[in-house]
Amino acid sequence: MNKTEQYTLLMKQGKLKEAEKIFHAVLNKGSDEEIYALAEELTHLGFLEEALTLYQRLLDRYPDEGELLVAVAEVFIQLDREDEALSTLEKINAEDPFYAQALLLQADLYDSQGLFEVSIQKLLQAEKIAPDEPVIQFALAELYASIGKFAEAIYKYEQLLKDTKEIGHVNLHQRLADAYAAAGEFEKAIHHYDHVLEDKLDIDVLFGYGLTAYQAGLYEKAIEKLTEVKELDPDYHSLYLPLAKSYEHLEDLEKALQISTAGLKVNPYQRELHYFAGKISLKLGDESSAEKFFLDAIELDPSYIDALLTLNKLYLKQERYQEIIQLVEPLLAEGEEDPDLLWDYAVSCDKEEQYSEALNAYRSAYRYLKENSDFLQNYGFFLLEEGIFDEAIEVFNKLQIMDPTNAEYLDVLERLEADSK
Repeated sequence: MNKTEQYTLLMKQGKLKEAEKIFHAVLNKGSDEEIYALAEELTHLGFLEEALTLYQRLLDRYPDEGELLVAVAEVFIQLDREDEALSTLEKINAEDPFYAQALLLQADLYDSQGLFEVSIQKLLQAEKIAPDEPVIQFALAELYASIGKFAEAIYKYEQLLKDTKEIGHVNLHQRLADAYAAAGEFEKAIHHYDHVLEDKLDIDVLFGYGLTAYQAGLYEKAIEKLTEVKELDPDYHSLYLPLAKSYEHLEDLEKALQISTAGLKVNPYQRELHYFAGKISLKLGDESSAEKFFLDAIELDPSYIDALLTLNKLYLKQERYQEIIQLVEPLLAEGEEDPDLLWDYAVSCDKEEQYSEALNAYRSAYRYLKENSDFLQNYGFFLLEEGIFDEAIEVFNKLQIMDPTNAEYLDVLERLEADSK
């Protein structure tokens, strides 16, 4: 039994003092091979500082040995001492057989620090040294995909796929499916999802397939795949929104609402599903249920603009202006400047005879909605009613340019210009 085996056995038996004696014996009197073997074992067991001590003893003897420097850098990385890892890797000579591996480690470190371009440069350097090394090609593909350079990632994955379907237990068809889907090339993504599912049934892949089919407008295929996900795991909450939307596109509104409510039982905190269920309820003519769904969405996120605007439109239809004011005022107090929200608030304040608040909201919205004829019409006639004629002239001039033949606008402008003389 060699020293490393003795050490491992003693550690498993809990004989720590005896194991420590072995460690010091190897450190002080062991051969290079014994020191290296024990350092590897200690790294594997998680005794990183002890492993570092052993590696450092070898580096004292062989300071330019690339294999040792890489090993030390890997220990530093596990200890979250990234700066020391980088400085260690930079000591490796470009002619060293381990230089390419050092570049890979540097690329990974720079990637983790968000220095993506530096990481890419390190990988391209490694590629020049070993152009046919799949690990380098795969690392480039992964990095390109992670920063949204999907065309570059797809090219690398496709090149790798010519020789193998997997690298490091990663299915290249799945990577290509995800990359093509992210790039908006849904048909190609589906082709690769089919290949993945030929090999094994994976619920995440199945969901990705269903979502991509939905994005591609293949709603029946999306329903098929997402329903399979639901049958495999009803608690897979991400499936419900694209599944419900697929039914909506096929004009099966009852089924869309049924799926939405089922999804809300699984995850009642998904604001988008509350909002979607509210919109479907409106299409089905159930304003009471729609209101509840919208309020639930807003309770989860009081600044959920889409839900607020849709609920506002419902309240405007029902002439419930005070509710709109109560919904919108807290957001405006926090600095929200969504123009449609300001418009709804202005109209509601006008209806509730809160004219000063209405004027301020109209003026704020005007900065964003100068090209919206419906808004300008609301704002222009409000200004007329309030007797703010100089601003009214500006607004009606814009309306007259948009619709030169509109007799009402011409009449208003003529009266305003006559009154100003």
